Amino acid sequence: MNSSALATTVLDQPLRELRHHAPSWATMPLAERIGLLERLMPRIRDGAAEMVAAAAHAKGYRPHSPWAAEDWAGGPWSLAQQVTARLHVLRRLAAGHEPLHAGAVRERGARTWVDVFPTTGWDSLLLGGYSAQVRMQAGITAEQVRQGAAAQYRGGVQRPGVALVLGAGNVASLTASDILHKLYAEGQVVIAKMNPVNAYLRPHFEKIFAEFIDRGWVRFVDGGPAEGAYLTTHDGVDSIHVTGSDRTHDAIVWGTDEQAEQRRRDDTPLIDKPFTSELGGVSPCIVVPGEWSAADFRFQAEHIVTSKMNNSGHNCIASQVLVLPRSWDGTERLLEEIRKVLRALPARTDYYPGARQRLDAVLTAHPEAESHADGCRLLVPDITDHNDVLLTREVFASALGVVRLPGDTPDEFLRHAVDFANDTLPGTLGATLIVHPRTEKAHPEAVESAIAELRYGTLGVNTWSALGFLLGYTPWGAYPGHTRQAIGSGIGFVNNAYMLEDIEKTVLCAPFAPAPRGLFTGSPSLSPRPPYFVTNRTALTTLERVTRFTTAPGIAKLPAIFASALRG
Repeated sequence: MNSSALATTVLDQPLRELRHHAPSWATMPLAERIGLLERLMPRIRDGAAEMVAAAAHAKGYRPHSPWAAEDWAGGPWSLAQQVTARLHVLRRLAAGHEPLHAGAVRERGARTWVDVFPTTGWDSLLLGGYSAQVRMQAGITAEQVRQGAAAQYRGGVQRPGVALVLGAGNVASLTASDILHKLYAEGQVVIAKMNPVNAYLRPHFEKIFAEFIDRGWVRFVDGGPAEGAYLTTHDGVDSIHVTGSDRTHDAIVWGTDEQAEQRRRDDTPLIDKPFTSELGGVSPCIVVPGEWSAADFRFQAEHIVTSKMNNSGHNCIASQVLVLPRSWDGTERLLEEIRKVLRALPARTDYYPGARQRLDAVLTAHPEAESHADGCRLLVPDITDHNDVLLTREVFASALGVVRLPGDTPDEFLRHAVDFANDTLPGTLGATLIVHPRTEKAHPEAVESAIAELRYGTLGVNTWSALGFLLGYTPWGAYPGHTRQAIGSGIGFVNNAYMLEDIEKTVLCAPFAPAPRGLFTGSPSLSPRPPYFVTNRTALTTLERVTRFTTAPGIAKLPAIFASALRG
């Protein structure tokens, strides 16, 4: 048997098994679905350290390196949080309650908003001062939101089907979270093809999903583009979800031969089955001018560097373009603090395939680029050409560009910043907006207008928008409006524990300054420096403890978490 035929056999068998067992999952009683998630939690906890160690080894550092904190946050903790969110909603349904809490849905102005975080008392304790609201599409009423939430569990029908999840190669929990979404939100069993970059996670996922595998509802397979192409066109696959790039999507839908562009123009795709996607883009971090203290400049520099250098910039939601006011007297001061943070962090390598070539493209376009920490971090402090490589394509590596826009007041600057982000930068997955509370209080209409007008699926206000992926309750996906012919950052939302319909965007809000300094900036909370900051000295310990708490909450575990967090 040749290698092609062998690969076909290896892929056909799991598809047959999934097809056979799909009806049993689609009709699975709610109580048993809940039980499966409850029994999955201890397997996340028990395998967490091994999963983190595997990721650290693959990325080139030791499991006890400070960098490994990102592997706890984006691996076992994120997955446990996703499960926690789903369990909360499903348990409410099982108890005969509406999925959304009383008062969670409200109409503000011409739009309906849904409060989705914090949801429990634990949320308020662990992420004090953080909140998330979902803004619904125009014309959607509060009653429609309530009726649509988790409709598939309230009289709706989940039809048997087999979903293909093409896994992400960068963040450990992405593939697992996408599997849970297909299972619990869409009622389909799942064949998950591991990304070759992090295929080392397969044995860890197979332990976590062991019960689902034993009952024929989940299968994992390995492979590259050939195996992916075989699966996407297979008659045994009913729907597809991919986390990757727009090039991946277009290769699947339109092909890579000389007829691909003609197919796109004619809208005659190679496959015509339900296809959702999360495809990244060029994400901005917009800083509104204001009166900041020295501590504010340092804290927000750490925040901005985290949003770029977490995972060496190999994040679809990494802040790639820092948008600053040209005339603000704080612009150069903030940039100098950013340089200090970049220099102080330990050196590391950009491990993702192609990163070196993409960084070289930045250096070719910008021979004047600043190189920090032995050349592993690039800063381009003044981009003036809107056709620049940093403004037109996702670098997916450790390079940060700076664009300076006009505007002598916050109102004027925000108008320019919103237009620039919406009309110049490709992609609509997420954006971050940093604004001092006193500035927001003095210019409420300008800030509210910017929040409403920025066309991104997740907008973080004083928090990196990536937090929207981690919480589980919050929908995660591109701003609506992309089509398969112009895919942008993708189509559809995942996570979304409340299973809301007609979503426009999620808006996350966080304290501008950590406790106790937040008391003096107008953003009081009990939250210290976030443990996901790359500068947090106790992040590794804190996130390990938070992970173990999330898998099995208990008040006795909180003092150790708080003690570690406060030392960070």
